[in-house]
Amino acid sequence: MGAMVLSGLVLALALPSVALENGLARTPPMGWLSWERFRCNVDCQEDPRNCISEQLFFEMADRLAEDGWRELGYKYINIDDCWSAKHRDAAGHLVPDPKRFPSGIKALADYVHARGLKLGIYGDLGIFTCGGYPGTMLEHVKQDAQTFAEWGVDMLKLDGCYSSAEEQAKGYPEMARALNATGRPIVYSCSWPAYQGGLPPKVNYTILAEICNLWRNYKDIQDSWESVLSIVDWFFTNQDVLQPAAGPGHWNDPDMLIIGNFGLSYEQSRSQMALWTVMAAPLLMSTDLRTISPSAKEILQNRLMIQINQDPLGIQGRRIVKERSHIEVFLRPLSQAASALVFFSRRTDMPFRYTTSLAKLHFPEDAVYEVQDVYVGKIIGALKTADIFSVVINPSGVVMWYLRPMAPRVQPRYVRQQASGEGFRPSLL
Repeated sequence: MGAMVLSGLVLALALPSVALENGLARTPPMGWLSWERFRCNVDCQEDPRNCISEQLFFEMADRLAEDGWRELGYKYINIDDCWSAKHRDAAGHLVPDPKRFPSGIKALADYVHARGLKLGIYGDLGIFTCGGYPGTMLEHVKQDAQTFAEWGVDMLKLDGCYSSAEEQAKGYPEMARALNATGRPIVYSCSWPAYQGGLPPKVNYTILAEICNLWRNYKDIQDSWESVLSIVDWFFTNQDVLQPAAGPGHWNDPDMLIIGNFGLSYEQSRSQMALWTVMAAPLLMSTDLRTISPSAKEILQNRLMIQINQDPLGIQGRRIVKERSHIEVFLRPLSQAASALVFFSRRTDMPFRYTTSLAKLHFPEDAVYEVQDVYVGKIIGALKTADIFSVVINPSGVVMWYLRPMAPRVQPRYVRQQASGEGFRPSLL
């Protein structure tokens, strides 16, 4: 709430709607989620190390707590689909699979909490989950919310397989009320818009922001660069609709970080991290933290990157330039009149030298900035708005800058453009 006091004028102009009143997710949630890397692997006899079991989550919690992740903000350990038994108990309660989760979810939550972390769980507003496990029908919403609260769950991802649009329109708001009624702070992640095409008129983002803390807008990410690009294309093609919907307490979720898996090169991994950060996206890793490479770990643990992602203003960035040379530029306004710029190359041939100026990117006239390269760490002092500069961007790669104004008299205050169709322009207030 400090950001609201600090910059109330900016927030008043920037936020189109009131966030879910649970006081949670004031910055994008960070942590680990099982789905993309481990899917619905329930064969613990043949593959005990990688199956969906309490052991997997115990081990990932240890890694978050012991390998420097927790201190950087990666605090959620999130269970996805296929954790439950195939049937509810006699009283209608969801129960974990007794062979794969013999200690129960409450014990897992206690283990996670003892390490300074938080536990997330998965449900589905329908007859079945996407993996074929018991879903949450409308008559089970309150019961399931209470069960999750009693177990000590800190986040719920509610999917939408095997449900109709009408059931979703009733069930997603009802679960928000049910979670709040438990008295336990539970971050609420909705898949509702993804099942309705992600765009108006079927999706009302003003209403959604009053119901959910974060929401999946689009298709599931797969372990490939093609998948990452399809998500980036959809989000920024539709940025006039999506960007104003995000803010403290309510975030667009382009899905998991797949850095550290098999489908992305080093440059592509750096690009996903930078683009997710400029989108103010939740940073939910889905990789094996027990075997992650040093290079992938370095990308995911970049402190300045995380600082930018977690900026308290919570303004989602926009694509402001799309060149014929297949170079794109993205801008995210930050608190204290700072900005993040991402120069992104879709080229596949060779490193490209891109030349521009802050004036061409619509920064305020006569301003002077200290620029820090987010990945390299190098600081460029006293860059004036009119100065021409060049950056060399590797194929499928990014150069990312963090810009701080050096002249207090010309510090810009940024406001969010409401679907102007002209791209984002920093403005002096």
